[in-house]
Amino acid sequence: MDLCDLAPGYIRAIAPYQPGKPIPELAREMGLDEAGIIKLASNENPLGVSPLAQRAIERTLAELARYPDGNGFDLKQALAKHYGVAPERIVLGNGSNDVLELAARAFLTPGLEAIYSRHAFAVYPLVVQAIGARGVEVPARDFGHDLPAMRRAITQKTRMVFIANPNNPTGTLVPAAELEAFISALPGEVVVVLDEAYNEYLPEQARYDSIVWLGRFPNLIVTRTFSKVYGLAGLRVGYAFAHAGVADLMNRVRQPFNVNSLALAAAAAALEDGEFVRRSREINRAGMEQITGVLRRLGIEFIPSFGNFVSFRAGDAAAAFRKLLKMGVIVRPIASYGMPEHLRVTIGLETENARFLAALEQALTR
Repeated sequence: MDLCDLAPGYIRAIAPYQPGKPIPELAREMGLDEAGIIKLASNENPLGVSPLAQRAIERTLAELARYPDGNGFDLKQALAKHYGVAPERIVLGNGSNDVLELAARAFLTPGLEAIYSRHAFAVYPLVVQAIGARGVEVPARDFGHDLPAMRRAITQKTRMVFIANPNNPTGTLVPAAELEAFISALPGEVVVVLDEAYNEYLPEQARYDSIVWLGRFPNLIVTRTFSKVYGLAGLRVGYAFAHAGVADLMNRVRQPFNVNSLALAAAAAALEDGEFVRRSREINRAGMEQITGVLRRLGIEFIPSFGNFVSFRAGDAAAAFRKLLKMGVIVRPIASYGMPEHLRVTIGLETENARFLAALEQALTR
């Protein structure tokens, strides 16, 4: 007997998450110079790391022989001050992926169900399946969340609903009024996990305050990350806001020291770097206009995005992806999201965007 056959079937059936291709891997595969490769696949901040965060990292290096603060006191205090949320309502994670899993582990069991939209973040079905619960995928509407259909999918077995706003990989946004009405109409025993990893990229006219809703909806968990606009993807630090009792449950299933010392220090400092966030938004706005303007000129269909990326229809997307790789340009194929004709590209610096657009035109016309 193969020992692996003794693992639960729902574990053996998991298809592992496929991250964006790293630059060194492409260099090895194609015999390319790493310096000549651009990566626009993982929605990273092209400006790099906040200067304030970098200085905090340097100050913390001498303490790496010691364990990090397992409760993340300083970062929780910084988040509490920044957002006006009591520290006991905060949960820290090894990236927001970790926080999503903590929510699932706290509330799901085999026999229960969790609902998410088609074309939504791939981690939702992964964390549900890893627990042995049943994932219910609801068809999308215009590549985004169909909230009425998600409401109709709820049964007595439903314990959790995942909503990404803005959504990844499509970039769609549920308007605040619709989202608030949806949460209001749910049974109190259904936990809503509102994933706002790209919240900081929202334009002013689309912004809304989900944190205020926590006072009205004890079944709401809001998750965010420092991996995107704050430029700390390599350090893996995310967080959640929730009712104090819910946060306590999530912290009970959290691994000790799940956020490392450098991440804790960098994240607390990054919250203070408003200028870096402002520049990141501006670079993203200009880059989005640059890329979508050329996509329109080329007659390439794309999904209007509220994130730091845009998904576009490439026909034979797999072939286009391979051609781009040969030219040293890494984007993200999203066939695993039920979108086999689309590719997703992260907004980069002006020169990176121009390089991508020139390569794409070649890839689609050869």
